[in-house]
Amino acid sequence: MIDVIMSGLGQVLQWETLGLMVCGMLIGFVVGILPGLGGAVALALLLPFTFAMEPVQGLVFLLSMWIVTTTAGDITSVLFGIPGEATSAAAVLDGYPMTKKGQGGRALGTVLTSSALGLIFGAIVLGVFITVIRPLVLLLGPPEFFMLVLLGLAFVVTLAGKSPAKGMAMVSLGLLVSYVGSDPSAGVPRFTFDQMYLWSGIELIPVVVGLFGGAEVLQLMLTRSSIASGPLGDTKLTGTMRGVADALRHWPVVLRSSSIGVVIGMLPGLGGTVAQWISYGQARQSSKNPDQFGKGAVDGLVAAGATNNAKDAGSLIPTIAFGIPGGAATAVLLGGFLVLGVNPGQDMLTTQLDVTFSMVWTVVIAGILGVILALALVRPLAALTKISGPVLTPILFMFLVIGAYTTNNSWGDLFVMIGASVLGVVCLRWDWPRVPFLLALVLGKLLEQYLNLSNTMFGSDWLTRPGVIIVGVIVVATLFLSIRSVRRDHRARIANEPTEGPRTRVIQTIGRKK
Repeated sequence: MIDVIMSGLGQVLQWETLGLMVCGMLIGFVVGILPGLGGAVALALLLPFTFAMEPVQGLVFLLSMWIVTTTAGDITSVLFGIPGEATSAAAVLDGYPMTKKGQGGRALGTVLTSSALGLIFGAIVLGVFITVIRPLVLLLGPPEFFMLVLLGLAFVVTLAGKSPAKGMAMVSLGLLVSYVGSDPSAGVPRFTFDQMYLWSGIELIPVVVGLFGGAEVLQLMLTRSSIASGPLGDTKLTGTMRGVADALRHWPVVLRSSSIGVVIGMLPGLGGTVAQWISYGQARQSSKNPDQFGKGAVDGLVAAGATNNAKDAGSLIPTIAFGIPGGAATAVLLGGFLVLGVNPGQDMLTTQLDVTFSMVWTVVIAGILGVILALALVRPLAALTKISGPVLTPILFMFLVIGAYTTNNSWGDLFVMIGASVLGVVCLRWDWPRVPFLLALVLGKLLEQYLNLSNTMFGSDWLTRPGVIIVGVIVVATLFLSIRSVRRDHRARIANEPTEGPRTRVIQTIGRKK
């Protein structure tokens, strides 16, 4: 096994292979910066260029691009409030508020360091468990996946903050939007209003780009100020090193979030979008300062960064082990396997094991080099946040249009992005949570799909499966703890409010008149 591991490393360190890795990293960096494109789109565009490559070279080229795309997606999330891709949306919640305070360098140092740590953790898990993961994943079926989706929705109460009612209302709206399109079981259109564009449902990327990026760009245009209101001094190298120290200091959050990312990433169909919100909700639930989440909480940013790259390593496990992609990007990557003559499953675990470990080494090397490259560019990138809003807004809006339109090359996606931008501004104006809506939009179709499969395959007997019962207990416990935490905070606020007597009201009235 040691000989195979070192053989994989030797194949990666060849000069020609390293050159392809650098090319892939540079392409991934640009793709990650541009909102909405994402790793799956870039993999599909670059796949034809691998036809004439050797298997290891082609895989190194594709993997290095994909890994760096994920890392670079956090940069736009932190600096501009525009998710580089859907799986970077959680980094917006705390990274962008830190940038607006003039702490863009610290925020980037935090999220990039936690991304590197999460990636290393995921690569270790990928290397250790690649030969034993097949029987574990095969134990799970549609009923267990259905309960895991419910677990993701259970964190909505946590992510809704002080207003669970608003959170549930946004969940209902998100579920309603997720069911737009053709019914998967009956094949009849739902909520399409005779529009062919809506038959395939509402695309996720235009919604994410508009809900977070579009809303922030519109806010920036209305305020006519720069993104960062604080001094630029904290975006220097000292601020970056402080962010690195923040990530290392919150190592328990890194470990928990990376574990969640790997586990959710290896479950086919759930993907990184689910992992980031479960991880973020768990971090908020275990934080000593949950009220700071969404306002610039360092541990929330650490959780988002660590999960983002760890889930990529996790999604490679079922793809390599038995050819079941863990998400959209690995589905495209699976096509790359076949193009390059690499057969997932038994071959990659036996005769082509050196090729498999070359992928593990690529994940580690490309991920660390990508983080170093991003950290080296912190100063010029953070300086962009001081540019005046009227100057920066047209550029950011152009990126939004590109990110939304290139999803399907459809004008309908642009209208969806604009509608989501308006919804995001309304949510910001009246303090309604955006995350529950996005989470419900992502999980709605999965919830329906796994419920139909469970009833078709097992009838009502799936309710008695051990995995369903275990996850169900976790769902109930999560809801109970979240509701108790909200009620405890509410009682504490009431207890801390001063009693308002007649004299107090008179003084307040006089003060208002003055």
